[in-house]
Amino acid sequence: MPLHERLSSIPKKFRPYFWDQPDTDTGPFKYMFAFRRIWKWAVLLTSGASLLPLIIITAIDYNVTQKSNESEILLRTSRVVSNTKRSISFFLAERKSALEFIVHDNTFEELNDAENLATILKNLKDAFGGFGDIGVIDASGRQQTYFGPYKLHGADYSEQPWFKKVLDTGVYISDVFLGFRHTPHMVIAIKHDLPDGSFYVLRATVDTERFNEQLSGLELSGRGQAFIVNSQGILQTPSRDHGGVLEKISIPVPEYSSKTRVIALDQPKGESKIIGYAYIADTPFILMIVKQKGELMAPWRRTRVKLIGFLAISVIVILVVILGFATYLVNTMHLVDQKRIMTLHRAEYANKLASIGRLAAGVAHEINNPLAIINEKAGLIKDFFTIKKQYGDDPLLIGLVDSIIFSVNRCGTITRRLLSFARHVDVSIAPVDLKDVIHEVLGFLVKEAEYRCIDIRVEVSEDIPEFESDRGKLQQIFLNLVNNAFAALSDGGRLDITARMEKGSKVRVIVEDNGCGISEENLKHIFEPFYSTRTKKGGTGLGLSITYGLVKEIGGWIDVTSVEGTGTEFHVIIPLVSKEKGRNQDEGTIGGRRDRVCLNPGRASLSQGN
Repeated sequence: MPLHERLSSIPKKFRPYFWDQPDTDTGPFKYMFAFRRIWKWAVLLTSGASLLPLIIITAIDYNVTQKSNESEILLRTSRVVSNTKRSISFFLAERKSALEFIVHDNTFEELNDAENLATILKNLKDAFGGFGDIGVIDASGRQQTYFGPYKLHGADYSEQPWFKKVLDTGVYISDVFLGFRHTPHMVIAIKHDLPDGSFYVLRATVDTERFNEQLSGLELSGRGQAFIVNSQGILQTPSRDHGGVLEKISIPVPEYSSKTRVIALDQPKGESKIIGYAYIADTPFILMIVKQKGELMAPWRRTRVKLIGFLAISVIVILVVILGFATYLVNTMHLVDQKRIMTLHRAEYANKLASIGRLAAGVAHEINNPLAIINEKAGLIKDFFTIKKQYGDDPLLIGLVDSIIFSVNRCGTITRRLLSFARHVDVSIAPVDLKDVIHEVLGFLVKEAEYRCIDIRVEVSEDIPEFESDRGKLQQIFLNLVNNAFAALSDGGRLDITARMEKGSKVRVIVEDNGCGISEENLKHIFEPFYSTRTKKGGTGLGLSITYGLVKEIGGWIDVTSVEGTGTEFHVIIPLVSKEKGRNQDEGTIGGRRDRVCLNPGRASLSQGN
């Protein structure tokens, strides 16, 4: 009995919807609606396409499958090596970038200040960890300033190989060595050129404990182990089977390659090994991962015994899934066909709504013309009324005309908002309205303030004129300060922003919050790079340091006062004469009004008053 006749004998409530639907025998696309025929071919073709490859794969020779498994092992090893290489490279690049930032952010004289150098080392330890000491070496190779546990001030490195190498390359990362401390560590040195043609070198030591943590934390199959060697095969990190730190490994050093490579090492008197390695760029290090090949292949040998049983179960499951999915798919096609007409009607309505939207945009443009005429005529009528005493003294008529003018202005505002899709913001030196800049910045954070019920108050003095400055830098300065205040505020807190004129054509902007405040100890270091009390919460320690630099760039000054548990005040002094342009524009004085943003959960409102 054919399959479709067997399905026809099934009770109606268990048959799919399409089975009793007669096939369409008219029209050029009648084959698209022959649902029973579609179902039959879907089952046959899907079964053949699914089961035939499975049967062929099962019949493939064991050796071919074994090679495939070996390739997968090599690929996984390569991925582990690549990922670990990236982690180690990032570890080194992070510390190298930190030293590069220091030499660019500090002058040679500042780095020669021992107290400042000690502060920098402390910040590096807090932000990154692993730094042991730090020193500044002049062009003659003599260490001018040093901070660390050893007496190395004045040490001469001019004949040291590493000093000569850093002169050629600009950056030097050393091998692991014991040194004075008799513990494994390494050196990172950065050369920095001075304006007078001379140079100096910033040198810092880093311990290798982080290397050991990263490598020991890897989960490696096949009794695998990961370690780092140099080009001479000397271990830079400990290994389980190949010796300790600074010992030579028992296997050959792999040849140089710019990419990650994985090789199989067959030993006549030992177990074959899988070796993955990668040369870490700009360093003397080679990352190696060694696995035992026999351990890696053991799961496959156990799996092949179960392969036949798995094949039988797979065939049954695949057939059940194909029947169920084909039935579901064709049944869905049938239901979609039934809803086709209804969908076409909905598309017509959607097209009408789109046309109305386009019409609304056109109306917004066109309505401004009659609004302008109405406004002009209403003003003219009011002028006529005021000329004639009998009308000018009639408050009802004058009130009606004023109502017309007010309504026209309101409509004009609505149409302008409808057409205002974007706003251009200058990022170069240009006239700046301080009130506008502050409100633009607060606009970025209004949703967070609304959610946390933070009360924001803005007061800009009316005697502050429009002045020329870098609008983008001012926005970034205020955004960083407001973000810093939000981080310190609890829900329901208060943020006050006040601006007033100072002597000498300057503006003082005060950003005050009643948050958690800053302790006296932390207050001394708040503008230092990499210094943060929130490193465990995602803080980088660069926000206020960057803000300090931006204020300096526009010729201003920033200061802070704080009481722990009470709140914090940032004072920013902004010159009306731009540092870059050196001139003052006194036109366009804006009226100062006190604005209060009262934000409550679920609702935000802005009230303004003179």
